[in-house]
Formats: sequence, C-alpha cells, structure tokens
Amino acid sequence: MANPNSVDVAVMRSMLSRARGLGSAKSGTAHWWAQRVTAIALVPLALWFVASVIGLSHQPRAAVLHWGAHPLNAALLLALLVMLLHHMQLGLSVVIEDYVHVPGRRLMAILAMKAITALLLFASVISVVRLAVSF
Repeated sequence: MANPNSVDVAVMRSMLSRARGLGSAKSGTAHWWAQRVTAIALVPLALWFVASVIGLSHQPRAAVLHWGAHPLNAALLLALLVMLLHHMQLGLSVVIEDYVHVPGRRLMAILAMKAITALLLFASVISVVRLAVSF
C-alpha cells in the first residue's frame, strides 16, 4: 500500500518549483521601505520649506537670494528635491506597473518616467547650486 503523503510531497514540490522567482517576494519590501522612508523625510522638509516661503513672501529678491545662498538652506533644499523626486519616481513606478499591462509599453513607460525624473533632478540640483554660489 502506497503512502498517501509521498504523492502530496511530489505535488507540492512541483507547485513550489513553478512558483519560485514569482510573486511579491522579489523586491517589494525594499520598494515599500523606500517609499515610507522618503515620505517620513518629506514631512519635516516640506514644513521647513513652507515656513521659509511664507517668511520670504514679502521680501525683496535680494533677501531671497541671500536666503538661498546660506549653506544650510541650500542643503535642505537639495534634500527636499532629492527626496521629493525619488518619492515621486517610486510612486509613479507602482502606478505604471499596476495599470500598464503590455510588457513592452510598461518598460518604455518606466524608462521614460525615470529619464524625466533624472532630468528634473539634474535641473533642480543645478538651479540650487547656482542659487547658492550666486550671492
């Protein structure tokens, strides 16, 4: 008489071998953590930025340039821009992966989004550096 458990083990191994490398165990955890860390970092940076903009709202252009030339303000502004664009890129990649179902289009959409994000980051860094050294 055959052991009924031996058949189940063979079926389970077959199903397990077919499922290996698929599903949410690939890289979702790192992506999830990156989104949470950038979101948490954006809270104090955004509050600082809003408070700074409100404080500078009725100041002349020279005062705003002087504010932007301060090393701490320039560093915080760069941190805000890097975190904001990275958080945006993480969120948009999830939206593209969820709603673009054709693999080729999905790849092209993700590549285009990452290229646009990189260009925005490059332009932002150049702008802040020029602001910081202009005064």
